[in-house]
Amino acid sequence: MVNSKKLPKSNASIKRAGKQVLASRPVSSELHPVLSELHSFFTEHLTADESSLASSPVSKLLLALSGGLDSSVLLHLLVSLKPILRFELHALHVHHGLSPNADAWAALCIEQCQSLNVPIKVAHVNVDQSSKLGIEAAARQLRYQVLFEERLSLQADFIVTAHHQDDQAETLMLQLLRGAGVKGLSSMAEVDQTRSLIRPLLGVSRSALYDYAMQAGIQWCDDESNDNTQYERNFVRHDVMPVLQARYPSVKSVMARTASHLAEANALLDTLAEIDAQTLLINNSVCLQGLSQLSISRAKNLLRWWFAQNKLSMPNSDHLVEMLQQLLNAKPDAELSIKIQHYTLRRFQQRAYLSIEQINEPFDLVWNGENELIVPNGGKLIFRQVEGAGLALKFGMTRLRITNRSGGERFKPDVLRPTRTLKHLLQAANFPPWQRDHLPLVYWQDTLACVPGVGIAHELKASEGELGLEVIWQPIDLV
Repeated sequence: MVNSKKLPKSNASIKRAGKQVLASRPVSSELHPVLSELHSFFTEHLTADESSLASSPVSKLLLALSGGLDSSVLLHLLVSLKPILRFELHALHVHHGLSPNADAWAALCIEQCQSLNVPIKVAHVNVDQSSKLGIEAAARQLRYQVLFEERLSLQADFIVTAHHQDDQAETLMLQLLRGAGVKGLSSMAEVDQTRSLIRPLLGVSRSALYDYAMQAGIQWCDDESNDNTQYERNFVRHDVMPVLQARYPSVKSVMARTASHLAEANALLDTLAEIDAQTLLINNSVCLQGLSQLSISRAKNLLRWWFAQNKLSMPNSDHLVEMLQQLLNAKPDAELSIKIQHYTLRRFQQRAYLSIEQINEPFDLVWNGENELIVPNGGKLIFRQVEGAGLALKFGMTRLRITNRSGGERFKPDVLRPTRTLKHLLQAANFPPWQRDHLPLVYWQDTLACVPGVGIAHELKASEGELGLEVIWQPIDLV
């Protein structure tokens, strides 16, 4: 249902005057503290300093607008800041169709945006109500998927969500109950660079947002499912937090501050993992000999960081320890295959790999000078001009045939060594077995000219000082 929150008639003129003030002069602490907080966030994260606002490049923001109190207030706040911080604002409402009031929520979002001259798109989605994730999690996952797709379509700099201090405290409580580690307990980041996502209201309480909405006469929708304590977050919000707040009035701000401290600790752990990865991680594979030299805690930290870089959900502590033990203690010739969501963790030649299962289907392509060529079996080929290496351009390498292995190929990349089977050369080059069948081969005039990662046919290789064409294969695991 839609809530219409209006001030008494005697205060109506004050409400309108306030809106005019927000739009006509820079934000200061004399104005509403919520608006001041938002202004501080954007000047800290999106501009260098106050003096650079006028010359800073225009940013494009995509607001996740549900029509609820939080995002409706954020919409009005962002509109007030637009002329000051010079960004372009778009909104997206995801219509899940799970509530009988869903059409009314979408209509209110459209009405709000039209009145504020903000472009809005309504995306209709179908939530799998039988998902193992549960309806709430499945809807959230689908919502973010649509947001990320729309950000790319708009070429927006950031997605903006209206998560606030109360949400942060609830998230920390939920993560504690799930036994999360430092990364989970750090909860939501103000700026998520990996996903181009910002949450500028994490330092603002819901009560402050409510006060702002009342003063500004903002309308919003109430989602009836927010009262259902069968959902974990609603249980924490309605049954747990009020009890804690009765005893500890500042519990929400304290818990949000704790999450911030844990986020700093997690950043330090990520920095440590990046230091370890500099020597242990090559082409998205981890050196197991080096990993074994680290302490158990540090080795687990590197694995967690590596999984996160590949956008994997974190395995629980016991599962992570089991993976580490199998990676480090398996016999040298043992085959290791552990499923982690859409990846398989494998072990080969003292290195750990994350591979994606793929079907090996025949293909035949022609390269016509593109910088990149997507291979049907997964991955891509990268072509770049170099000097003294690669395929000699003097032979006229304008059209190359790209195909997959059929078996029995022979190749001679070294003029001083005999022609060998491609199978032997791939083994000698330590190609992981699961990548060999998917390796694209490059032919020139029916001659096997290049095997990416192995070499160039010796008679077609560019000599010192000659221009050449380098061909690099990125398997699907590395793209």
